[in-house]
Amino acid sequence: MAKIEVFTDGACRGNPGPGGWGALLRAGKHSKEIYGGEKETTNNRMELTAAIKALQQIKKPSVVVLTTDSQYVRKGITEWMDGWKAKGWKNSQKKPVKNVDLWQMLDEQNQRHKVTWKWVKGHSGHPENEIADQLANRGIDEL
Repeated sequence: MAKIEVFTDGACRGNPGPGGWGALLRAGKHSKEIYGGEKETTNNRMELTAAIKALQQIKKPSVVVLTTDSQYVRKGITEWMDGWKAKGWKNSQKKPVKNVDLWQMLDEQNQRHKVTWKWVKGHSGHPENEIADQLANRGIDEL
């Protein structure tokens, strides 16, 4: 299986407001940058979208190390999702999980690959996270 590094970020100007997502994918010496935006969204939706879009870019099942600066995304996929699914996509307060459409898409992509989920502090000078942030902001700028 191919080993691919992925770095994702989401951004929002206002929350809700115009938002963007960005991702840097790297396999060996090859890299690819992707980004996009939505006119009315939230920061969490953009963080989720970045991870989904990045994983969708990877055509064959692969070993992926995905680094995000979103604890919401990392904890959601690694800690909370099994409970949500067991409870019919309800959270611990028995309320519907927010962004369930995106969580279900992310779950589908996560199952296609062998993903290790890593977290990095945002805006801390991590080079690839800074690139993902710039891409997310480009997604907003080009709306």
